[in-house]
Amino acid sequence: MTPLLPSINAALNATAAILLTWGYTLIRRKRIETHRKVMQTAFAVSCLFLVCYLVYHLQVGSVGFPKTGAIRTVYFSILTSHTILAALVPFLAIITLRRGRAARYDRHRRIARWTLPVWLYVSITGVVVYVMLYHL
Repeated sequence: MTPLLPSINAALNATAAILLTWGYTLIRRKRIETHRKVMQTAFAVSCLFLVCYLVYHLQVGSVGFPKTGAIRTVYFSILTSHTILAALVPFLAIITLRRGRAARYDRHRRIARWTLPVWLYVSITGVVVYVMLYHL
């Protein structure tokens, strides 16, 4: 199972990115109840990712990037920004979801304007890091 986890993690990140984009589209179209369900699903998918990620790295440890040159600099630039922002996503997502569920829509919108781009960036760069690490 362990060798499959990086691919599963990438699929979960991609799924989260799709759900986040769909959720944004839904709220722009005023489809609030569907938006709520999709965003809760995005959160669940991201939680599942986190569990799989932790299980993998507890078993395997750190995975080094084998390439050299400019691509190494690009990889570590993406990885660094991804990692820093990924540490923020759980906090931002929980606060945003709680405010939405509590019908504190003004406060929900204010933080969602920050949460969405950060969470989306982390989900997309998670896939990019996977591709660079395992398929270059």
